[in-house]
Amino acid sequence: MASLETALIHQHISPEISGAVVPPLVQSTTFCRDPKGDFIEGRDIYTRASNPNRRLLENKLALLEKGTDAACFASGQAATMSIFHSLGQNSHVILPDDIYYGTRVILENLYKNWNIEYTVVDMANSINIEKAIRPNTKLVWIESPSNPCLKIADIATITDICTQNRILTAVDNTWSSPYFTNPLALGADIVMHSTTKYLGGHSDILGGAVIWGDKLEADKAQSIKDYQSIGGGVPSPYDCWLLNRSLSTFFVRMAKHNSNAAELANFLSTHPKIERVYYPGLVNHQNHEIAKKQMTNGFGGMMSILIKGDEKNCLAVASKLKVFQHATSLGGVESLVDHRRTAEGVHSVSVGNLLRISVGIENIEDLIEDFAQALS
Repeated sequence: MASLETALIHQHISPEISGAVVPPLVQSTTFCRDPKGDFIEGRDIYTRASNPNRRLLENKLALLEKGTDAACFASGQAATMSIFHSLGQNSHVILPDDIYYGTRVILENLYKNWNIEYTVVDMANSINIEKAIRPNTKLVWIESPSNPCLKIADIATITDICTQNRILTAVDNTWSSPYFTNPLALGADIVMHSTTKYLGGHSDILGGAVIWGDKLEADKAQSIKDYQSIGGGVPSPYDCWLLNRSLSTFFVRMAKHNSNAAELANFLSTHPKIERVYYPGLVNHQNHEIAKKQMTNGFGGMMSILIKGDEKNCLAVASKLKVFQHATSLGGVESLVDHRRTAEGVHSVSVGNLLRISVGIENIEDLIEDFAQALS
């Protein structure tokens, strides 16, 4: 194929003899053996282990992230757990101080009996990672941009540090997406996605994925695959089929998310009722130069803002928005705001006047006008 954009649209389930332009949905949970009872080479056996729609999706995701293999899961949380599970007991993990709260909850609640400890550091400065390394450190988990304050980590520098110390690096690339960042090309061992977000793109699919390249040791890759097939947290064939559909418009959607976010960030950054805009495309962002170096095609469709005043003022602005809907998610074609402190509950470390914004692909003038009236 001449380009990645074309390959994503024209990859099909092989062999495809029906002539269908769109890859067909294969809902079957099981597949026939030959007349002698032997398994047929190249044919699936049971859908928990593999399915034509999932294989096609995993191939596309590996292609998108410049990896060699992928494993799809029923959610981003299940994908994250497959990575932590591969570490084993008595491990130490380094996490960013600004991180999706659900990642911390996994370690605190589900792996507390495994004695997996973690240290939280500000990854905007790579020196902090070197200081946090212990003899039993097995993994550095990176978010760039981070959730919800859009901190930028220097992925190449961090992966160099980890490689020298024989530590795995996993990057949650959900917010950036492979349209803007390819962590494997920057030296990471593993990439994780909540495919519910930008890869799905329509707020109608729940899923997750782990992608890796040749750098990842074979036993770690097999552990992730075992967690998928034996653990059984796999996406349904229909979810895989829907996600394959969504990837056909991925490049077009991401370009619009990006241009809309850049214009909205510029508008909000000069508004008198906004205390601060967290967006790596703004020149006053702490690590704007690193973002310019490691992100291509722009700076993404996400931002967060601090409303002047307290939590009450922030919620009042959210309630006045008409085009932006107040809901917990991101990456869909529709624009959303989310008050993270109330969404995260007791686990929240977000300040009360922060609104997270997922900029959709609507007309940008409508989005700017909506915030203008809500802030008036």
